[in-house]
Amino acid sequence: MTTLVHGSDTLTRDALTVLQPGFVGTTAPDWLLRRIGEGLSSVGLFGRNVVGPDQLARLTAQLRAEREDVLVAIDEEGGDVTRLEVNEGSSFPGNYALGRVDDVELTRAVARELGRRLIACGIDLNWAPSADVNSNAENPVIGVRSFGPDPDLVARHTVAYVDGLQAVGVAACTKHFPGHGDTNVDSHDALPRIDVDLATLHARELVPFRAAVAAGTKAVMSAHILLSALDTDRPATLSPQILTGLLRQELGFDGLIVTDGMEMQAVAATYGIERGSVLAIAAGADAICVGGGLCDEDTVLRLRDALVSAVRTGELPEERLADAAARVRALAAWTQAHRARGAGSVPGAAVQEGTAPGADIGLVAARRALRITKGAGLYTPVSSAPFVASFTPVANFAVGDETPWGVAAELDRLLPGTGSGSFDAEATVESVLAAAGERRIVAVVRDLHRHPWMTAALDGLVAVRPDTVVVEMGLNEAEPRGALHIATHGAARVCGRAAAEAVVGTGDCRTPARAGAKGPGS
Repeated sequence: MTTLVHGSDTLTRDALTVLQPGFVGTTAPDWLLRRIGEGLSSVGLFGRNVVGPDQLARLTAQLRAEREDVLVAIDEEGGDVTRLEVNEGSSFPGNYALGRVDDVELTRAVARELGRRLIACGIDLNWAPSADVNSNAENPVIGVRSFGPDPDLVARHTVAYVDGLQAVGVAACTKHFPGHGDTNVDSHDALPRIDVDLATLHARELVPFRAAVAAGTKAVMSAHILLSALDTDRPATLSPQILTGLLRQELGFDGLIVTDGMEMQAVAATYGIERGSVLAIAAGADAICVGGGLCDEDTVLRLRDALVSAVRTGELPEERLADAAARVRALAAWTQAHRARGAGSVPGAAVQEGTAPGADIGLVAARRALRITKGAGLYTPVSSAPFVASFTPVANFAVGDETPWGVAAELDRLLPGTGSGSFDAEATVESVLAAAGERRIVAVVRDLHRHPWMTAALDGLVAVRPDTVVVEMGLNEAEPRGALHIATHGAARVCGRAAAEAVVGTGDCRTPARAGAKGPGS
């Protein structure tokens, strides 16, 4: 255990206040409750902390019994990145699906309902939405987490999402500033670099963030990416030019700046989490997110002591730390006021059919996002239990590999006895055929355009079994294949359900849609 740097109670409390740590377990450990009593103002929750809504509500009540105004944050984007439903898959489609529908009122309604569920579980800060413009289809970490590749589309849906969350008292944290969409490296693994000029950044990456700031997003999360046009030395999270100069001064953002996870290799491998945290606060960040990987008391104390020591040595101005802590407390006060008014229980206006309180808005949205891009006019629906062959790429850290995805479970609900198998880069056509036997094959892929092994396996399979149904649950960038090609635009559980309905013919499969055009349910 580290030794506390001696200093004033105010200084040490401020250093604790700016931390947003995670922990292990489905109940709060004693050390966490003790640090909350000493000044820790925020806690971050991850999939490992969640069993279900009742357990989660008890956990957040346990935290607030120690301190009523503690901020409880979670990374709940819906779609592929879910913590509320980590064990079964999300009830809400993700950003890419919503962007494909391009109905801002639907996006607002989805965010509002998601916000109600968060509030019911005692969560009041959501590290969402992703406002990244997915301009690089090879991006390994954003993809379907983005509303799409068009800056204006991303901007209007980011605003709708922020509005929906905050209308029910959940603070939105728009991320990953100043835009992670044009990267081909995952910042969990290394430092991505974007080398475009300022004009491109302003016309593309910054458009959704300007809109989110204007819409009143309560928080913004920084990205661990190097943008050479803005700062040639430091990633955005550690850059005064980007956090203070661009976000605070140029864009006029006055809310809470939260860092992405400081244990991610883009920062930790070069600076270490202690020095990285000091540099982030000095650059203009207000809250240090740590806990996706590091989640123990020793980490919290090391970061607290590093901040106190930096103030004592003059590396970090005490006024900057005090300002950061004040912003954390101000957001906590905002969320506490909303909880006191019971904002999460107040139904929003029904803006269209299927969005009234109690409607399964997630399924409504997933059905509308579905696109059938080939063969619908000639398609014979699957009428007996098929075999689902899921071609499974390695999941990125944000999505994780613990959340189920695909269509097998939903097809089995409609056609009991459905078989399934998961196939990786070693898959062969022969292995799939052997597993399937005589059953009709439903091949499920994710970002087919990014995986040559997947493309080769699927093309070989379709050549031998042309009646194969193909379901793409990632970016729909590859050419359509199979007797029926279904694009769900995300791998949430509800997307799988919408696809299963189309496979068996209970969805609208009558009219084939052009690739990229609005399809059934639009």
